[in-house]
Amino acid sequence: MEYRIGELAALFTAVCWTVTAIAFETASRRVGSVPVNIIRLFMALILLGIFSWIRRDMAIPTDASSFNWFWLSLSGLVGFVVGDLFLFKAFTMIGSRLSLLIMTLVPPIAAISGWILLGERLSLIHTGGMLLTISGIALVILYRRKKGRGRLAQPEEKISPVGVIYALLGAAGQATGLVLSKYGMQEYDAFSATQIRVIAGIIGFTIVIHFFRKWTAVGSALKDNTALWLMLLGATFGPFLGVSSSLLAVKYTATGIASTIMSISPILILPATYIFFKQKISWKEIIGAVISIAGVAVFFIF
Repeated sequence: MEYRIGELAALFTAVCWTVTAIAFETASRRVGSVPVNIIRLFMALILLGIFSWIRRDMAIPTDASSFNWFWLSLSGLVGFVVGDLFLFKAFTMIGSRLSLLIMTLVPPIAAISGWILLGERLSLIHTGGMLLTISGIALVILYRRKKGRGRLAQPEEKISPVGVIYALLGAAGQATGLVLSKYGMQEYDAFSATQIRVIAGIIGFTIVIHFFRKWTAVGSALKDNTALWLMLLGATFGPFLGVSSSLLAVKYTATGIASTIMSISPILILPATYIFFKQKISWKEIIGAVISIAGVAVFFIF
């Protein structure tokens, strides 16, 4: 099999998203989505600065061109501020399961955006792989375990329309941000490109927090040690490792292919919940996982 650095980077990103989704959902439910967003970006900025200083002998990306700064900053505002703000809010309103289902719209949105902005085209077989992967993910996430049996069974929880809209806006923001990242990065270093995006995200969230007067909530979040450890875990596998590897992915492969592989986090969560939480896996979830993995395999084989 041909060595595919873009596809492998996307697969690693999916692993990172699995960890960060659980960490940030838990932290957001404890202290709110807005404080989590800005605190985890500050944490990521420190991690990226230390890493860049060790690796490139510069704590901030002073060698980036004005082109890089403009488009990567715009990408950070669209992806981190718009995309993540709405996604994290959706986590608290409709849960990560349904939110991640709606986020499966990211690959087709990214593929269309990549075609419009970058002239990227997917082959028929790769389009089929994308649809196969999304179908498998949808089957896993749509499956709901029954709570109780017979008369003890609980009615299904009503889904918040606002939460669904937030998740849709999150999907649009992340897909567009990914395409803008690829355009703005060009041949520039992926980790330093992520640092520029994070800086723009911090500026954007500072404005949001000031406008909505959320500084008190941020102060309270900084006093919650459990939430801080969760945010550090999420920042490490999210903006630091996850986002950087996602930029590597789109640098070496088409945006639609990268975003499809990166969207398999709901599949990767299954063994984690089985190992750590002893949660049984149904045969429908196994079938969905097999279908999704088959779709991802298409990108590596063809």
